[in-house]
Amino acid sequence: MFARMLEFYPRMEMKDELVKKIRKEVIPILKKEHGFLEILPLFPELKTEKVVAITLWTEKRDAERYERETYPRVEEIIRPYLATLVTFKHYEVETTLCEHFVEVLAA
Repeated sequence: MFARMLEFYPRMEMKDELVKKIRKEVIPILKKEHGFLEILPLFPELKTEKVVAITLWTEKRDAERYERETYPRVEEIIRPYLATLVTFKHYEVETTLCEHFVEVLAA
């Protein structure tokens, strides 16, 4: 499994609109991407901290294809809500509890 971690500062006065855009436009795009598993957008309690969004992918090549071919369109959607540019980090996921989450939610 592979993870992309994005960090950015949103325009906090537009946070609610950003969340709506992510739900209505970004997530449907991600769900169509081959190898996409999950998105975890983490909004801080303090308005002075960065937003962190983690996307999980089955393989690194899936995330790289998304970044190259589709992410520019996603960036256009969210750009009006950002106070800074988005930075990226890439990670190999060595272990996960995702299967456990699915089991718990299904029970």
